[in-house]
Amino acid sequence: MSKVLGIVAEYNPFHNGHLYHLEKAKKDTGSNYTVAIMSGNFTQRGSASLMDKWSKAEAAIHCGVDLVIELPVLYAISSAENFAEGAIKILDSLKVVDYISFGAETSDIDILDKCADVLYREPREYKTLLSHELKKGLSFPKARENALMMYLNNIRKFANVLSSPNNILGIEYLKALKKLKSKIQPYSIARYEVGYNDLSYTGNIASSTAIRNIIKNNGFNTLANLMPAPSYATLIQNLKAGHIIPDISVFEKEIIYILRKMSTAEIAELPDVSEGLEFAIKNAANSCNSVIEFLNIIKSKRYTTTRLQRILLYALLGITKKDIAVSKKIQPYIRVLGLNKKGKFLISEIAKANPKLEIITSVKRFTDNNSNKNLQLMLDKDIWATNVYTIGYEEDSWNNLDFTKKIVTL
Repeated sequence: MSKVLGIVAEYNPFHNGHLYHLEKAKKDTGSNYTVAIMSGNFTQRGSASLMDKWSKAEAAIHCGVDLVIELPVLYAISSAENFAEGAIKILDSLKVVDYISFGAETSDIDILDKCADVLYREPREYKTLLSHELKKGLSFPKARENALMMYLNNIRKFANVLSSPNNILGIEYLKALKKLKSKIQPYSIARYEVGYNDLSYTGNIASSTAIRNIIKNNGFNTLANLMPAPSYATLIQNLKAGHIIPDISVFEKEIIYILRKMSTAEIAELPDVSEGLEFAIKNAANSCNSVIEFLNIIKSKRYTTTRLQRILLYALLGITKKDIAVSKKIQPYIRVLGLNKKGKFLISEIAKANPKLEIITSVKRFTDNNSNKNLQLMLDKDIWATNVYTIGYEEDSWNNLDFTKKIVTL
């Protein structure tokens, strides 16, 4: 009987480590089909994607993914919790996915599951510990890490687990599976040779962070060894076209302009802004003209760089706390970015398994026929995110690509 593997990814860009994970997950789970829920033009750490979402989908399909579905921007640039829950909601709604595989710094899924269980149940003792840690002025991720270690009563065992980015996302995937009572089986694969933020590389394996750093420093000669040939070809094609966005600093003038124009009350309505942070943001925006300068003024042990960068993205894309609240309460649509022949078969099976599911293969057709205001709001944010993203291109900065770009097909 056929098995379907689900993967949540940014593929920013698709490299040999991703290929290793994809092939190993397929083999170990015995899956015949693969669905990737992929973030679009902006990323969860609060930055821009190196290539546009269609280019990333093209690379993924060429490298062995059968169906690429976009993770809407309201999830893609949100907290780890909302990012994971949005992705799991999409995977679970397909009603054909048997497994979800994710990369983590540990392959011991039982350890991750114990943490996820505490976060899902939120026992009183844990909540008390969390409140105590937050009162110390720590960032929420650090306070939660400390509270979990104390609650689980094994600091040595859980310390390294809870400080690793992919482990944290893995825990959130497991928590979301519990919350949705999903039948999808989780499968963890330990990261191969290099860490999530490691700037060095071993042999032909490098992290996405390292690859983006190499591109920033014009070290293109080494890239061919670190990426599968189709992904490398797509990257070079975008480089030659002037369609590469190295990081969020490309949009720093637009961001500073928007923040200077916003009132403190409007800044307070941006997600992740609390405890008077809007005043610090307004003051920083009024006294600097670069992202690095801005972050250096505001960052502290309470506010991580990632959180602050996400706030900058929220301002750039016009996303408010109300928008994020909408994303948490609705069942998102299925926006197809790319597929191959097996992916086409999967789409037909998904439509049979869940006839009520909104599957978008044409943005115009969906917009013309849709009557759900919340889904339209979510799609409008995706469309606007693309329109903003292309401003960063060196050449051919076209608007409304979501209406004119075709699904990537092989």
